[in-house]
Amino acid sequence: MAVLASNAFGKTNNSGTAQKNYMPELTILTSLFFIWGFLTCLNDILIPHLKAVFSLNYTEVMLVQFCFFTAYFIVSLPSGIIVEKIGYKRGIIVGLITAGIGCLFFYPAAGLRSYPMFLVALFILASGITLLQVAANPYVVLLGKPETASSRLTLTQAFNSLGTTVAPYFGSLLILSVAVKSTEEIQKLNPSQLTAYQLAEATSVQFPYLGLAAALLIIAAVFALIKLPEIEAGSAGASDGTGQSYDSIYKSAWGYRHLILGAVGIFVYVGAEVSIGSFLVNYFGSKEIVGLPVEQAGKFVSFYWGGAMVGRFIGSAVQRKIKPGYVLGFNAIVATILVITSMSTFGAFAMWSILLVGLFNSIMFPTIFSLALDGLGKHTGQGSGILCMAIVGGAIIPVFQGLIADKIGLHHAFLLPLICYLFIAYYGIKGHIPHFSKSAKV
Repeated sequence: MAVLASNAFGKTNNSGTAQKNYMPELTILTSLFFIWGFLTCLNDILIPHLKAVFSLNYTEVMLVQFCFFTAYFIVSLPSGIIVEKIGYKRGIIVGLITAGIGCLFFYPAAGLRSYPMFLVALFILASGITLLQVAANPYVVLLGKPETASSRLTLTQAFNSLGTTVAPYFGSLLILSVAVKSTEEIQKLNPSQLTAYQLAEATSVQFPYLGLAAALLIIAAVFALIKLPEIEAGSAGASDGTGQSYDSIYKSAWGYRHLILGAVGIFVYVGAEVSIGSFLVNYFGSKEIVGLPVEQAGKFVSFYWGGAMVGRFIGSAVQRKIKPGYVLGFNAIVATILVITSMSTFGAFAMWSILLVGLFNSIMFPTIFSLALDGLGKHTGQGSGILCMAIVGGAIIPVFQGLIADKIGLHHAFLLPLICYLFIAYYGIKGHIPHFSKSAKV
């Protein structure tokens, strides 16, 4: 690991000798990847809780993911402008404070038992995370050699997966530990029982998010005190090791075909990953799968995100030996096969098939992200904003899967993520290769 970290984080000159080792800076940045992974994955636990408390159907409860990931679409490009104006470090601090404010909004939302207020809180929280992503992802790509950008981002994203791995377990203990009553059961409670029940339900959400708000504000204070190197986007070269930049070919990032296809790849990847994760608790609770109670099912979701964490550590090493595009294509094909297997089987086999998808999801986001930014040079900042905007797939695709689940049942609603993985396979095999028009200047 030490050798891998040194090679991935270091920067070499033409003679091959080390110029700068950015490992200390990357180590500090991994805390951001962990915290936003933790916060994002808590939605998977919040969904079954809100579904039962507010008596929502699958389509209605997917508004949780819709509001959360819509923030990426709305806030990403303005975040890119903010980062360009105030720099990476200040952008990170503003993002942390904004996310902290979003967490604080959970307190009145739970106290008033207001679903719309929950959705507002999620949007604010996601806006802060969006700014963090716009600043941190390209920063990791630029802190080191271009040819190891995919490996480097995959390694740091492994700590994002650590956050998504532990979040379902702790979320299940803190949020799903209070048994949620059905509408009929609530109607039978007397006033004092109803007050006690509502207080217990509110507290199960309020205190975890208050703790997260405090953690975010503390981390913001830490980042305000530390020093980070200033890296300009114009220094980003191509991942073929030549250091060549193609930033003079187009006037903006929108002209790069491999970037636009990469944005589509990010859209369908995040949509597929979030769709699967959002439905796992209910999926495992259905009698045709394993019929688990919600608290136990929530703990099993950790295996889905834990697989992504393990896969990213492995993938970071593999991508130094095998071209990232080939690794991406292989993983997408295997994920497709696993989804088909889960939809075609029942019981524990169907459960573990869908959980294994997490292992092969592992390298997809960082690999697509780094391949799409390949050789953009001075357009890297704008390209990052476009890619982060595409994370809105996590808002749109789960809602459509919710509609499909309401129509044909949850077991076969995973057809939508399957289609997403087929596109990712195409991007890994062919779509990521840059194609430039000699006469184009757009």
